Amino acid sequence: MQITTTLTTNPKPEPDWNNLGFGAIMTDHMFIMDYHEKQGWYNPRIVPYGPLALDPAAVVLHYGAEVFEGLKAYYSDDGEVLLFRPEANARRINKSSVRLCIPELPVEDFVQAIKELIEVDKRWVPKLPDTSLYIRPLIIATEGVLGVRRSASYQFIVMLSPVGAYYPEGLNPVKIYVEEEYVRSVRGGTGFCKCGGNYAASLAAQYKAKDLGYSQVMWLDGAERKYIDEVGTMNVMFKINGQVLTPELSSGTILPGITRDSVLKILQSWGIPTDERKITLAELQQAAQDGTLEEAFGTGTAAVISPIGELNIHGEKVTISNGQIGPLTQKIYDTLTGIQWGRLKDEFGWTVILGNRE
Repeated sequence: MQITTTLTTNPKPEPDWNNLGFGAIMTDHMFIMDYHEKQGWYNPRIVPYGPLALDPAAVVLHYGAEVFEGLKAYYSDDGEVLLFRPEANARRINKSSVRLCIPELPVEDFVQAIKELIEVDKRWVPKLPDTSLYIRPLIIATEGVLGVRRSASYQFIVMLSPVGAYYPEGLNPVKIYVEEEYVRSVRGGTGFCKCGGNYAASLAAQYKAKDLGYSQVMWLDGAERKYIDEVGTMNVMFKINGQVLTPELSSGTILPGITRDSVLKILQSWGIPTDERKITLAELQQAAQDGTLEEAFGTGTAAVISPIGELNIHGEKVTISNGQIGPLTQKIYDTLTGIQWGRLKDEFGWTVILGNRE
């Protein structure tokens, strides 16, 4: 893929690196590539970051035909910029695309676009501890037509954003409200996809939880409101009686998280027993009552690891690990971020070195 580059003539000033927030600051440039059903993907380019020109009848605006991904680049102590498992994100966006009748991208083009965009905007990779460069690839349907069908044209776009912690609490345990009115996904739906509709439908429950003083919601299955799916925008794991449990992916209602998969592989390498299966809310309640629920945490690209210190189940507050981060949760966080930032040896072959930042 031959990418053309047009550099901005008006570079943005550097942000306050100590107060980045999350997702509010964009870099100088973005990547765009077009698609048409008669010629496939074409015209890959890096251009100054700015508004898109879309037909008001664009399919994405009316029927939600879009998918996206999220990954990060990290500045290591050796002065190198590292990516974490970008091929996995490329494969996952293709799985989401197939479900929404969007054309797939070659994995190598997905990764190349990200690499070259970061090279152009390498001054934006933050250096401070626990900061990173968030990468948002997305595909949108651009044909201007009012009709529920496949779009004839699409755009693949990549944007970059220097970020700090996703949750204001940082690594402090969050409080979670178990949602029993709204559902996130159902079998046969788009729960396993990373698409905007899933997130838009989650907002009502999210704000309901926040009004009650909780950081996020825990989703139950859409059919019986019996089994645990996810927590907020993350996968969820529980350490119960020495074993780490996480909801299985077979139902198709849960996003196959790359951080989730990485955590499971790390735990297995340590010899800690893990199990991917259906987990009932009743089972979780029982474990909390008999003292075998030792730790709980969410996993995801944005927050990496988010310890859970309290659950609200049917109005009853359940405290986990005395409201503190558990020792295993802390070890997982230290190990995973150590690999991502290049502080620990990568025994799994996950990191991709982009080169020196300077």
